[in-house]
Amino acid sequence: MRPIDISIVVPLYNEEAVFDTLIQRLTKVMDQAKFSCEVLLINDGSIDKTDQLIEKICEKDTRFMGVLLSRNHGHQLAVSAGLAYARAKQGVLIIDGDLQDPPELIVDFHELLLKGYDVIYAIRKNRKESFLKKLAYSAYYRLQKRISSFNIPIDSGDFSMLSRRVVDTMNDMPEQSRYLRGMRAWVGFKQIGFEYDRDERQAGETKYSWSKLFELAFNGIFNFSDFPIKFITRLGFLTVLFSFIYFVYNVYRKIMYNDVPQGFTATILAIILFSGVQLISLGLIGEYVLRIYNQVRNRPLFVIDKIIQDGKVKEEIK
Repeated sequence: MRPIDISIVVPLYNEEAVFDTLIQRLTKVMDQAKFSCEVLLINDGSIDKTDQLIEKICEKDTRFMGVLLSRNHGHQLAVSAGLAYARAKQGVLIIDGDLQDPPELIVDFHELLLKGYDVIYAIRKNRKESFLKKLAYSAYYRLQKRISSFNIPIDSGDFSMLSRRVVDTMNDMPEQSRYLRGMRAWVGFKQIGFEYDRDERQAGETKYSWSKLFELAFNGIFNFSDFPIKFITRLGFLTVLFSFIYFVYNVYRKIMYNDVPQGFTATILAIILFSGVQLISLGLIGEYVLRIYNQVRNRPLFVIDKIIQDGKVKEEIK
């Protein structure tokens, strides 16, 4: 068997509507590429016919490999499953199945890989999404860059090509709350951005709800920044400073005007202020405790239902 140069990891969740177009474009890319490829189709617990379509194409074309998860584990873990099973010697391309990211860019990414870059991450110049989402994305990426303990490129998603040694390093990273774009930045080595225009979704609906987007954003902040903990300390100092100023103000009013605020107003203000600070602090600490709890349980990142490799189906649990 000819050695595989590049593995293409494609996480799929209910992508029946776009599946045929996706396979056509991936097949065309592999047919025209001057390097050997395999495509790992990761079924993330789809409830439509995505799993059946994966089995069909994998049995028809052995360049496609199916990894069917036992349930919906989420996008980041589905990609992690693909990285774990990628067999390529040179590198791995990560791309979503909705075709917003053009698979044809694999040729440009591969050229940069051969020039010695270990991470080629795609930078979105234009996004065809609602104004509110574009504003939220822009604000988050810039906040993350400001508070992160190391450089995480802005406006860059999971669409990227990783060298073999970066993939191996990320596979050895045991964290449960995974934020892959942060992990690949943390690994280091030689990295470069590649600007492109992001297309509209070809068919179907986005699988990233606002709640999932917030979960991903929290993983990016709490996994790669110590700012939240430092924020608690700063908030405590600000609260003490506010209390001291208020105390001085009351002493001044007592001495100068013999008039000290009385009644419920001051009491309610103090209760609301200190209660709010305590709840915020507990919430931030709780985010870290939750991640520690998830980590120490040492559960597997994902569970495999079955794998279709070289046209054959085999069951495996990991």
